[in-house]
Amino acid sequence: MKTLLWLVLFLIGLAGVALPAIYLHAASKLPQLETEFDLEKQLRHSIEGERMSLQAGTTEHKRPVAYKRPDFGRLPKDLVALYIAQLGCPTYFQTPREDGPKWAWRLFSILAFNSEPRGDGRCERLIAVRLAKALGIEGAVEQMVAANRLHSFLQKDQLIAYDLSALYFDRGVVGVEDAAYEIFGRELDSLPLPGLAELALTLPPHYMYEDAMVCRNASLIRQNRDVLLSDLASLKLVTEERARNAMSQPVLCK
Repeated sequence: MKTLLWLVLFLIGLAGVALPAIYLHAASKLPQLETEFDLEKQLRHSIEGERMSLQAGTTEHKRPVAYKRPDFGRLPKDLVALYIAQLGCPTYFQTPREDGPKWAWRLFSILAFNSEPRGDGRCERLIAVRLAKALGIEGAVEQMVAANRLHSFLQKDQLIAYDLSALYFDRGVVGVEDAAYEIFGRELDSLPLPGLAELALTLPPHYMYEDAMVCRNASLIRQNRDVLLSDLASLKLVTEERARNAMSQPVLCK
C-alpha cells in the first residue's frame, strides 16, 4: 500500500513538472495571442490575403477584401440558433462560461485521456480549437494551448462571432457572409429562416458548401434543411409554427 501511495505521489509530482514544461514549449511556437487585437490582426492578415488571391488579376470585385472585426449583434439570431444546435449545445447561452479548474480539467482530459467532461464547455473548446486551426496552428498540444489563450479573452458570443467570420469555404470565400453571397447572391442579413437553414448545412459538421453552390440534389438539400428546422423546433429555439412555415418553402439555392 505504501509503495502504491509513493508511486501515486511520484506521478503527481512528475506531472506537476512535465505538464508546465510541455505547455511552455507549445506556447513558444504560437503567434502572439494575448488579446483580441492579436487575434483580429492574425485573422485580418490571413483572410485578406486569401480573398485577394481570388481577385488578383481580375477587375470584378464582388465582395470586399477587408476583414472587419466580427460583431455578434449583427449575426442573424436564427443562424446562431442553428449553429449551437448543430454543435450539440442548444443551452450554450443558458449556462455560465466555463473557467478555472473545470476548464483546465477539460483541456487536460482531452490531452491525457482523449475524453472530455460533459457540459457546454465542450462547445467553447471546439470553437476555440477551430479558431486556432483558422490561424494555421497545427499539432494537438499547440492547438489546445492556443484554444486556452483564445478562451481567456473571448466571451461566449465572441467565440461564435469570430468562428463564423473565419470559416473557410472555398478559395477566397471566408466567413458566413461570403458564403451566403456566393450561394444565394444575397447578403447574410437578408436571408429568411429557410435560407439560413440551408446555409447551416455548409457549416460544421455538415460541410455541404459544394453541394449548395451548385444546388446538387435539391431534394436532398431540402430534406436535410427540414431536419435542421425540425431539430430547432424540438429544442425550442424557434416556434413550431415558424419551423413548419420554413419547411413549406422551396430551397433558395439555384
